[in-house]
Amino acid sequence: MKLNYKQRIFGFMLILFAIFSICIIISEQKQEKKYRTEALESKLDGYVEIIHQYIALNQSGDGNLAHVDELIKILPQDIRVTIINGEGNVLYDKDVSDLKTLDNHLSRPEVRKAQYQDFGTNIRMSSSTQHEYLYYAKYFQTYFIRVALPYNVETQSSLQADNLFIYIVIILFIIILILVNIAATRFENSITKLKDFTSRIKTGKPLPEDTKFPDDELGDISKELVHIFNEIENSKRNVEIEREKLIQHFQYSEVGLCIFTSDFQKIYANTHFIQFLNLIANRPTFDVNSLFENEAFKPILQFLNTRRKDQNYSASQYEVGGKILSIQVIVFDDKSFEITIRDITRIEKNRLLKQEMTNNIAHELRTPVTSLRGYLETLNEQHLPEDKQAFFISRAYLQSIRLSNLIEDVSLISKIEEAPAQFVMEQVNLSLLLDELRIDMASKLKDNNIALSISVDKDLVIHGNYTLLYSIFRNLMDNSVNYAGANIEIHINNYMQDDKYVYFSFYDTGVGVGEQYLGRLFERFYRVNEGRTRDSGGSGLGLSIVKNAVLLHKGEIQVKNRLDGGLEFLFSLMK
Repeated sequence: MKLNYKQRIFGFMLILFAIFSICIIISEQKQEKKYRTEALESKLDGYVEIIHQYIALNQSGDGNLAHVDELIKILPQDIRVTIINGEGNVLYDKDVSDLKTLDNHLSRPEVRKAQYQDFGTNIRMSSSTQHEYLYYAKYFQTYFIRVALPYNVETQSSLQADNLFIYIVIILFIIILILVNIAATRFENSITKLKDFTSRIKTGKPLPEDTKFPDDELGDISKELVHIFNEIENSKRNVEIEREKLIQHFQYSEVGLCIFTSDFQKIYANTHFIQFLNLIANRPTFDVNSLFENEAFKPILQFLNTRRKDQNYSASQYEVGGKILSIQVIVFDDKSFEITIRDITRIEKNRLLKQEMTNNIAHELRTPVTSLRGYLETLNEQHLPEDKQAFFISRAYLQSIRLSNLIEDVSLISKIEEAPAQFVMEQVNLSLLLDELRIDMASKLKDNNIALSISVDKDLVIHGNYTLLYSIFRNLMDNSVNYAGANIEIHINNYMQDDKYVYFSFYDTGVGVGEQYLGRLFERFYRVNEGRTRDSGGSGLGLSIVKNAVLLHKGEIQVKNRLDGGLEFLFSLMK
């Protein structure tokens, strides 16, 4: 059975004070017994001196010591007196009448001690009387005087130490134990609360709000530990909150992310990483560690195995299923690492699209700039008649208009894609907008004998950008005027609307477009006939602007050939 703290400290103090008390008692008893013995020996020494003085005063020439009996009568009754000569023979003994029966006493311990020092004492059984005595002997040049007291209960008690000191020590011992018990109890309370505190920390239980610690050193330590614990708990909660934020970010991020230990064991992987892994592996799998066997991750594995200490980043691309994936690895200081997979298909397509657009713009700019330069060089270098000069100036002006339109269209489509927030949204009445468009296009429609029919609700209002809405219908109409042919009809109507959208139909009765070209009509600079745009003076961006403007207004657009002939655009705009 394991003892608690109070039992251990109480037991330790009990043993310590018990040993201390016993040592004190034994030491005191020895000292008191020695003192009492010395007092008794001093008393016996007084008797011996009295006997010696008496013998010296009453000594007869024949050496007879019978007169000593007179002195013995005045001495204590139980005292025994023996006088021994220098050879050890007994000259007188109070209790033995026949001295011849006594042995030589020179070998007696007390006599032998007295022979070499001032006196000698011994407690032993008398061989002549068969009683136990306390002997005291002293040597006086020619003889020994020995006195003895019976070593009975009375003598023993006189030599024993007083027990009062023992009682006092026992009482003090008990008082000290009580005080030790009180102190141990207080310490036990502190230790118990401290133990409960550590147990709660270990099991993750919260501390009671009313927890109070004793006002001592252990209590102070406990309060400091509670403060440290609360700080740690707050830090843990903050870390857990940040961890949850990070995990949520990883879960909802479109980037696939997986973190590995230094020995290639998975720590965490989000769902996008599993989806990308399944796409790359071309089979359902949840075994993330199997990715290092895939061809797509060979560059990553090679980098991890051969990298220098200062290299902690590498990236590669992999194409699968019509997607372009960017695979990146970052190595941390503890040699753990993370792998991210990002779908960059759109980014790459935009890059290629911008590259193609740049090439197309350069190509489209080359023609009007070259023509404009040629006309101006001809006017500058040759002396032409006025009618020729007017012709070249007119052609140069047309090319400058074409160049200006191209620049404006490129600027507009770039602004739609890259800075849509710059377009101010307002309430736009589409009926009034189309009336303005009819006026602007009147001369072109008349020149090509084109009839325009508009069937739009006069109160139809859309929250959008006026310029972009105008460009939608203007570019569609320019497309019909330029490519559908003459003697046709153009129809604009909003055939349906709901709570969120208005649906429009724009069609002409012209020549239409081959079915194989319909899917590419909204591409920038795409031409069904390579020479059509240049001949008509268009920029080649009209329908692309239409599509992007419709998308900016949260709508959709499709194109198809009509059964009765002509091209029809069906699109929606959010109210």
